[in-house]
Amino acid sequence: MLADLQQLARAAEQQEICGILFGREGRVSARRAAKNVAEDPYRHFEIDPRALIDAERGERDGGEPILGFYHSHPTGAVRPSIIDAGSAAPDGRLWLIINGQDAAAWQAVPDGEIYGRFDAIPLDCSVAKGQTAAE
Repeated sequence: MLADLQQLARAAEQQEICGILFGREGRVSARRAAKNVAEDPYRHFEIDPRALIDAERGERDGGEPILGFYHSHPTGAVRPSIIDAGSAAPDGRLWLIINGQDAAAWQAVPDGEIYGRFDAIPLDCSVAKGQTAAE
């Protein structure tokens, strides 16, 4: 799954890709791409609200729970930006950030170590190059 996301990030022509991660107990079991509806998708991302509503409705109806979100930083590090921190609800959800090569996982929490919103969490992946957020 991570290898597929990295390929999508590389193919996105420097636009940020984004989507929703599904799973339980910190383990991603599925992903769903979403349209990036940000005003400037080359510098920011915003998941299409319709995709979020559909995912939340599916979860409510007994489908896979939303574990978190993913997005790319095409020309940057796999560390959350201040803009990411301003957009993240402190709900404990996972934020996977990729750049076409590397990946890191973060948890959106109150009073996080990064910008008061994110804590690093381990990323265990043997399919594609990955790292813990602390590396």
